[in-house]
Amino acid sequence: MRVSIVLSGLLGFGRLVSSAYTNASVAFTYNRTSFLLHGESYQMIGGQMDPHRIPYQYWEKRLYAARAMGLNTIFSYIFWDQVQPSQDTWDFSGRNNIAEYFRLAQEIGLHIVLRAGPYVCGEHEWGGYPYWLSNIPGMVVRSNNAPFLNASKVYLDRLAEEIRPMLVQNGGPILMAQIENEYGSYGADHVYMEALRDLFYGAFGDDMVLYTNDGGYSEDILNGQIEGILAETDGGPQSGFLARDQYAYASSLGPQLDGEYYITWLDLWASNSTYDTDAGDTTAIESIVSDLSWTLNNGSSFSLYMFHGGTNWGFQNGADWAKALTPVITSYDYGAPLTESGGITDIYLALREMIVDYLGNETLPAVPKNETPIAIPEIALKPVVKLFDILPEPVVADYPTNMEKLGQSHGFILYRHTVTSSVSGILVPGDYPRDRVLVYVNQTRVGIIDSIYQAPAKVNLTLEAGDVLDILVENMGRVNYGPRIPDQIKGIVGNVTMGESILKGWEMYNLPLELPSASSSMSTLELASSSLSNSGPLFYAGMFDVEGEIADTFLHLANWTKGVVWVNGENLGRYWTVGPQQTLYLPGCYLKKEGNEIVVLNLEPSEEMGAVNGVVNRLWGNNPDPDAP
Repeated sequence: MRVSIVLSGLLGFGRLVSSAYTNASVAFTYNRTSFLLHGESYQMIGGQMDPHRIPYQYWEKRLYAARAMGLNTIFSYIFWDQVQPSQDTWDFSGRNNIAEYFRLAQEIGLHIVLRAGPYVCGEHEWGGYPYWLSNIPGMVVRSNNAPFLNASKVYLDRLAEEIRPMLVQNGGPILMAQIENEYGSYGADHVYMEALRDLFYGAFGDDMVLYTNDGGYSEDILNGQIEGILAETDGGPQSGFLARDQYAYASSLGPQLDGEYYITWLDLWASNSTYDTDAGDTTAIESIVSDLSWTLNNGSSFSLYMFHGGTNWGFQNGADWAKALTPVITSYDYGAPLTESGGITDIYLALREMIVDYLGNETLPAVPKNETPIAIPEIALKPVVKLFDILPEPVVADYPTNMEKLGQSHGFILYRHTVTSSVSGILVPGDYPRDRVLVYVNQTRVGIIDSIYQAPAKVNLTLEAGDVLDILVENMGRVNYGPRIPDQIKGIVGNVTMGESILKGWEMYNLPLELPSASSSMSTLELASSSLSNSGPLFYAGMFDVEGEIADTFLHLANWTKGVVWVNGENLGRYWTVGPQQTLYLPGCYLKKEGNEIVVLNLEPSEEMGAVNGVVNRLWGNNPDPDAP
């Protein structure tokens, strides 16, 4: 097959099929104008939906909803950090059981486009890279760098072992794979991109159709393309298609694919960041339908980004970087046609109508009925333990050690220093504040330094011998998109100073909090309400039953400032009063009739905290940041 690629490249048509390749013996390929599946023209009516962001118990119904809207192809990111959480461990279970997700898609009548990166962006932690890459000497990601390419080869080879039976040439649903992700907006190292191409061929075989996907701008296309590999664009289809035909290698031309047609946009934690959706906006929906109708009638293909966004469970969210850190919210709803909880929207129905009209006589499955969420009355939560009272064994060193060197990916790290002689001045936690830094003196909160602000707050302290200084650092998500920043290291990097003094002598406590560190079986703390406002973090816990049928709900923590929620051991993600997200999605598959256990890490307890309950509608909105500088 490699010979045919070279010859067709010389002819200027990329992987252009001759008459010898238009029979059913070639599972999937393309010519200048069309994708070809078993020799027949195949137009991708696609949408993005990632298995890691959906409870695996709901995969089948989400895939069915995609087919019922008229999609025939699902585009799926694979998050490297989820399947290889450490250099020596792999996890293809639960939401990482990718092969099962693809099998279900095929059973429902859907094909797959694989987007395995290794860098995927996707508003995911570090764009999908595992944290431990930072610990490998000489590592430079997204580059022609031997340590990076070696690690990427191990990942792609292992992934291929898992899903090789799912390739179209082996009778499965996977049609083709994307190399990298919008690399042209990051760099222009064609040697690096060619090295990745070879890794994909080595893992999946020379007959795998590969493509690149970049923004529909001349510079992005020129930077990101690979000679002889299909170049595609995302964004607005008409302008992107025109730019591709003008700037892509002749050998990279083929059928047009809008690899990411944006329904709306992502949401970020901030008081001034509102929830983005076109639901209910007739004019906006008409514009979407017009764009995609034009694409289909032009003989081209598309993928909705997102068709169904799902949820950034636990600590999976990434962050953008411009002039400050901008973390992505827990919900990845994305204003998609199918909501975070699987609800059918007016966007979905309008697109289905357009697709049905385009397809003509083809019969689609019936539109699934929206399931009715349940309400859960007020859940009695009581403080059960202070975070600072259940610390693990510390690592002791003269100077702070960052999160990665301590073998931790996400969550929190507590840095503790016992003062030996009086010191005063502005506290500087390392080279620059990474993420969100909560500062305590003798377990009383005295300030918060938050890197979401270009000018974070300054904490001025006077400490005496015997005082205990605690610095709790929360990893709010490694940057998935933005300019090249110095590194992706979390925790404290460099020395902690006050005035002219370098603080020496630290105890460091790893707090990944993959599972809750408290349970409702613990004794209830007796706390005076007056002690809450500046206290250290508290775990609250409680139990609740479900009356009637079990179904999805949305947890609302009224006037709770910030923290993390677990239900029956499942980490639902972060909550934060600033919004725009004001409820956490709680799937019914995580519930049982009786004895549901809820644990809440409350980073900033206060006497204003209201009831916690399950509501039937998602709540969006913004509040002022009580910790704004």
